[in-house]
Formats: sequence, structure tokens, C-alpha cells
Amino acid sequence: MPRGFHDGSRSLQDAFDTRALADRIDDLLVHDTIDEGDRAFIEARDMFFLATADAEGRPTCSYKGGDPGFVRVLDAHTLAFPNYDGNGMYLSTGNVLANPAVGMLFIDLERGHRMRLEGDASIDVDDPLTGEYPEAQFVVRVRARAVYPNCPRYIHRYGLVRRSRFVPQEDCLTPVPEWKRSDWAFDALPAQDPARDPGDRDVLGR
Repeated sequence: MPRGFHDGSRSLQDAFDTRALADRIDDLLVHDTIDEGDRAFIEARDMFFLATADAEGRPTCSYKGGDPGFVRVLDAHTLAFPNYDGNGMYLSTGNVLANPAVGMLFIDLERGHRMRLEGDASIDVDDPLTGEYPEAQFVVRVRARAVYPNCPRYIHRYGLVRRSRFVPQEDCLTPVPEWKRSDWAFDALPAQDPARDPGDRDVLGR
């Protein structure tokens, strides 16, 4: 597979004498498939960071969270994850429709390990996987171009306090976030948003 290096990468590699090291890492550790070890690591995660850019190359980065296994490896080249209700701006997923290139960063903050996956994303609002995720709006699929570990030395160690109570679950009403009940937001909510009439749903700040 072609290297992901360009003139900018090469100029810094040469400035700091790391070209040989970069080439060695690229030769040995970077691949375009998701192996069983990668699958186990990805599907054990309950969060990742998603980098996207719009059609003009302007980037954004977002946090995506769920229960372990919410990112599924479908085959050696493809993974998928759900898009849940958010703030309605669709910055990251909107970027995917304009520019499919994405970067995904998976981190184990307790043990100190991380993995990058770069690829091309697609969205199909009729994706059959959508029904397998409670309250998912749609599913994003990513076809991998590069999968590789990343140096873990600067990863700070954190322990899990609790998983978000807002992650949708089967047979359980998802709480309404408090901000949706704020004066500045309430009248702009979608007509069918549960926050307009939360009923038995809890209203939680976080």
C-alpha cells in the first residue's frame, strides 16, 4: 500500500532524522486490514475520537461514546458505529457526506494503549444495522485504508467512574438532557424530540 507520507511529513522526518524509523514503522505496523487483535481492541472500547474535514479541508474532531461493542467490526476491511441524538448540528457526519476521509482514534485509558484507523466513511439512512442499535438515527460505515498502533507513552491513566446514562438501551427510556429544556433551545427542538414532552423520562444534566 502507498505510504501516507507527504512533503510536510518528510521535511520533519529529515529535520529530526526519523525518516528511517518512519519507514520501518510504515513497513511493519501499518496495514489496510483489521485483524483479530484489532477487532478485539476496537470492540472492547466504549469511546473513540472521530476526525473529519469538510469539502474545503476544514477539520473538526468529535468524541463518540457508547457501550462496549458499539463500534462493530463487520469484516477485515469495514467497521460500523451508530449515530445517536446529539445537538443537531451534524458537524462530523455532515462532513462525511462532503468528504468521506476520516480518522478514528481508539484509546484504552486504563491500560495505556491506542490505535489509529484511517479510511473512507459512508452513511446510508436505510442501513439495516440501524435497527440493531436502540434509538440510532443512522449507522456510519468506515472502510479502512490504514490501521496501526500509536506510541502509548504519553497516555495518562484514568479509571472509569461510570458510563453515560444517556447511551440508549433496550427496553429503557433514555433520559432527556437538561440543556434541551433550556429557554434558548426548547422552541427550536425537532417536533418529535422527547424533550418537548419527557413524560416518564428523567431530565438529567449529564
